[in-house]
Amino acid sequence: MTSFNLSDLAAIIADRAGSSAEKSYTKSLLDAGTHRVAKKFGEEAVELALATVDGDDMALTAEAADVLYHLLVILQARGVSVQDVLIELESRTKQSGHQEKASRPVSRS
Repeated sequence: MTSFNLSDLAAIIADRAGSSAEKSYTKSLLDAGTHRVAKKFGEEAVELALATVDGDDMALTAEAADVLYHLLVILQARGVSVQDVLIELESRTKQSGHQEKASRPVSRS
């Protein structure tokens, strides 16, 4: 089992945010802006969904890695830490998923 975790990946992404776009794919994504980062995340999420139904575990694993990476790039772009997301997830586990969802404010869009 690896000791590599999402915080490690977030630290690498933060480090590469200070690199140059010529040397770093991460930096080129960040330089393209949040719209591009969000679009790329969406593309990867669709690929993950398709790999899920295709039944190819290797493809599913690769696409899941892409989704996690691009999610962390989104967080970096917006200045939200992975630790903040983990704290939010931890708070949600203190009650059932149904209770947690019912406690969210109603959106009026």
